[in-house]
Amino acid sequence: MKRKVAFYTLGCKLNYAETSSLGRMMEERGYQKVPFHEPADIYIINTCSVTDNADKKCRKVVREAQKISPEAYICIVGCYAQLKPKEIAEIPGVDAVLGAAEKFRLLDLLDGFKKTQLPQVLASDISEAYEFHYAFSWQDRTRTFLKVQDGCNYHCTFCTIPLARGKSRSDSVANVLSAAREIAQTEVKEVVLTGVNIGDFGITNGKRQSRFIDLVEALDEVEGIDRFRISSIEPNLLSNEIIEFVARSQRFVPHFHIPLQSGSNKILRLMRRRYLRELYVDRVEKIKQLMPHACIGVDVIVGFPGETDEDFLETYQFLNELPVSYLHVFTYSERDHTPAALMEGVVPQKVRTQRSKMLRILSEKKRRHFYEDNIGRQYTVLFEDDVEEGYMHGFTENYIRVSAPYDPLLINELRPVKLLQVDDKGKMQVEETVPAYEIHK
Repeated sequence: MKRKVAFYTLGCKLNYAETSSLGRMMEERGYQKVPFHEPADIYIINTCSVTDNADKKCRKVVREAQKISPEAYICIVGCYAQLKPKEIAEIPGVDAVLGAAEKFRLLDLLDGFKKTQLPQVLASDISEAYEFHYAFSWQDRTRTFLKVQDGCNYHCTFCTIPLARGKSRSDSVANVLSAAREIAQTEVKEVVLTGVNIGDFGITNGKRQSRFIDLVEALDEVEGIDRFRISSIEPNLLSNEIIEFVARSQRFVPHFHIPLQSGSNKILRLMRRRYLRELYVDRVEKIKQLMPHACIGVDVIVGFPGETDEDFLETYQFLNELPVSYLHVFTYSERDHTPAALMEGVVPQKVRTQRSKMLRILSEKKRRHFYEDNIGRQYTVLFEDDVEEGYMHGFTENYIRVSAPYDPLLINELRPVKLLQVDDKGKMQVEETVPAYEIHK
């Protein structure tokens, strides 16, 4: 009988893409992939280590795997595994820990996943993680996350990503196009481009071979994929050329997620970000000038060392006045081996929590305003296999989540709709602009 393997992913879309590729790789070698909640012979946990909370989640998932299958082989990969391999190896039940340079070789390195007396720790120095490993997710029929870049050459003072994933490196444009054409042969309607710092796309073997704009222009010509979405891009790498291209593209959707981290130039300098707030304003204004109803998401960190009440209020007011659509709010947490962990001006945890709550409330106000500003407009919704209390959901091209009465014929279909109103749960109610008998014939 085939040995069963189950996966669990913590963290970002890039991790989901890599987990999915690891799963396909193991299925090709004769393993049977099963859901995590079912008994399995092997559990692979792909970890994140952006915050302390992510580390705690890893420990919890290990315990859950043990409850489901007490004798199973448990292997930990991902960012946490690269940063703290010995610490993970001490977690009861863990059989192997693989670093960034080893995780895609786990089938060859772990000798059939046979338990040994002591956990195997295979984590090279991060300088060994110089190869680019192709990956894309296969988690549902609707969309897929396509990895186009890995690692980062930026060294923001709060971030462990360069320590966990290594230097910036990319696939070639030709290889990405090949992957996109493979995806186009499936039922997937939307591809989300993902990476650690995708605006830095184009570095191969330490040398720049192409640019991100070269990639998006080439992908726009791929037949069989209705939508491309850019997952996240640094403001200093989001050029006018990219914005102008998306504005005229028929496939790249008007949705940008642009990390800000702080609206205070003082804090941005302490973070060693590569821009100031004035550049961020320029990027947002350019997008809104060409695409007035584009969705703009923002990453922001609260409680960074040295952030005074005045600095936070500067950030709050900056975001309040900026025409953005939603916020992803992160509460700063100290990370080992980062310059920020040694900085003075530590913000008390209680204050960090209060500031985080204020920005999350602001985010809800921003999202609702963005939704209400689009009422009466017509868009195309990609409906998902996500049914709740008789309603199904999907997203417009500009990332408005809509709700409509469940109809199995709409799943994974692109349909023209008119936006009607925002319900009490913050979802947009819609009506189809094409009569049902025409859609369902």
